[in-house]
Amino acid sequence: MTNRDLESYFNSELPFSEILVRLRAIVHECGLTEVSKWQSPCYTHKGKNICILGRFKDNCILSFFKGAMLQDEAGILTKAGENSQAGRIIRFRTLDDFTRVEPFLKAYIFEAIELERSGTTLASDHKQTLEIPNEFKIVFEADESYKLAFESLTTGRQRAYFIFVSAAKNEQTRFDRVAKFRQRILDGYGMNDCTCGLSRRMPNCDGSHKQINTHDAK
Repeated sequence: MTNRDLESYFNSELPFSEILVRLRAIVHECGLTEVSKWQSPCYTHKGKNICILGRFKDNCILSFFKGAMLQDEAGILTKAGENSQAGRIIRFRTLDDFTRVEPFLKAYIFEAIELERSGTTLASDHKQTLEIPNEFKIVFEADESYKLAFESLTTGRQRAYFIFVSAAKNEQTRFDRVAKFRQRILDGYGMNDCTCGLSRRMPNCDGSHKQINTHDAK
């Protein structure tokens, strides 16, 4: 997205443009630099991401990259999704939504800038608590080795398994997924870790294991 594309992002004929234009003006008044990232207007302080605008089918948002660390005294920040960690958003569906929170926006932006200036990182008590799917809880109660091996994984690896298992709508499918990964977890691997040693992006799998399968098929 070029500077010209950035301007077109705020085209008055596009949905929610009136709100986005007003948000843009407020952010500029706070002294942030406007750049294009992820096909959206992003606002930075000395090269560090502070906030970003977004337009969707039925709403638009102002998203703070470290929103979980803001005081949020007005109670206007929400998670973008169930698994969001540091990011928090303010969602707008109508102009009234904007008018309601407008008096607080500059204070939130200035607080976000100060957080970045101070170099503060997300503290452990702000990090998302992992919700253990019931299927894992049930299996862990009967399989101590599995439980201990899982607990030895990094938080990121645990989260990946939780998300994948929880994504299945059928209960039996969720149990099947827990069982499927037992040996992998006992061996200390995350869902996306390389187990063949051929990956060029260690520790992540890049599909190189397919070379083994191709060789075995000959």
